[in-house]
Amino acid sequence: MATFTLGILGYGHFGAFLHRMAERFIPDVTVRVHTRSRKPGDGVFTTFEEAVDSDALLLCVPIGVYEETLHAIKDLLRPETILIDVATVKRHTGDLIRAIVPGQPHICTHPMFGPESYTKQGGDVTGFRIVITETNLPDATVEPIRSMLRREGFDIVEKTADEHDRELAETLFLTHYVGQVIARGGFERTEIDTVSFGFLMDAVDSVRHDTRLFEEVCRFNSYCEEVVRRFDRSERDVKERLLNLPPSA
Repeated sequence: MATFTLGILGYGHFGAFLHRMAERFIPDVTVRVHTRSRKPGDGVFTTFEEAVDSDALLLCVPIGVYEETLHAIKDLLRPETILIDVATVKRHTGDLIRAIVPGQPHICTHPMFGPESYTKQGGDVTGFRIVITETNLPDATVEPIRSMLRREGFDIVEKTADEHDRELAETLFLTHYVGQVIARGGFERTEIDTVSFGFLMDAVDSVRHDTRLFEEVCRFNSYCEEVVRRFDRSERDVKERLLNLPPSA
């Protein structure tokens, strides 16, 4: 019986992490990774064409090159290859998949965790959420995947792409926004940190290096602009209240 193959396009911070997760949770699957930064030929890193010619294909490229990538693979894909979308935005990428490779088997997901949270929990994935927003796969194909992930400790959450993007703008994006502001302000940990400040700086540390993702989420998730406006209005309200306090006696 032929071994199931999983192609991975893109090997940035998150693509490399998903490669590690595949090796841990689906060790019997043959993984083929394509990235411009590594030469093919060692049994894992392959050519673009070899990675695309897999039973399932993980799209781990930046959101900004999703459209370009789909155009590049559309004539190389086997009709039965399953596209796995793991982008941080879901309406944009789902629309692109349906427009550029209509009818291609696909599942649109967003793992709500990354290498920092994985390391912080010592590799314990209990309670880590994976959101599924769209699939055209038969339930007989998807349910065994859901069941396997739940057995490993993951929580599966099903939402529409619009619900996902709206809630993500008010959670993950907002965390990125606050984290970027704090990082740019030069605020750091001290010897007298409170527990709550430690939690705040944990959040800052988890996002301070993801500038490209932060900017792309804002660009491709239409709900982010209003979140920025709401935060700025609230910040001004708090600042004005503090600056207009009566002088101390």
